[in-house]
Amino acid sequence: QVQLVESGGGLVQAGGSLRLSCAVSGRTFSYYYMGWFRQAPGKGREFVSAISWTGAETYYADSVKGRFTISGDNAKNTVYLKMNSLKPEDTAVYYCAAMRSSRMAATSSAYDYWGQGTQVTVSS
Repeated sequence: QVQLVESGGGLVQAGGSLRLSCAVSGRTFSYYYMGWFRQAPGKGREFVSAISWTGAETYYADSVKGRFTISGDNAKNTVYLKMNSLKPEDTAVYYCAAMRSSRMAATSSAYDYWGQGTQVTVSS
């Protein structure tokens, strides 16, 4: 079974930076996509970013493009989300997800495995 564990969340001032990590355990395959989603209280789960298992493809929501960078370290089975120039609107629980498909998707229903989430709070 695939298990995902997020870390790196916390409280940061507007304009600051954080780096989230997602540690992956269990069997993984090269056609998987790894994604980051976020959810604020009372809101739906929103796509943030995704990366192919090979790292050849990356995708970003318009709201974070130019500020966030997704990357992976296959040797450590870890995916990262570097977040710069954080805004109060970025405040949410951030979830790591894995998709067992060769077709990339930005909808949460397409992902098969989920972590428990890590809280990111940006103060103004």
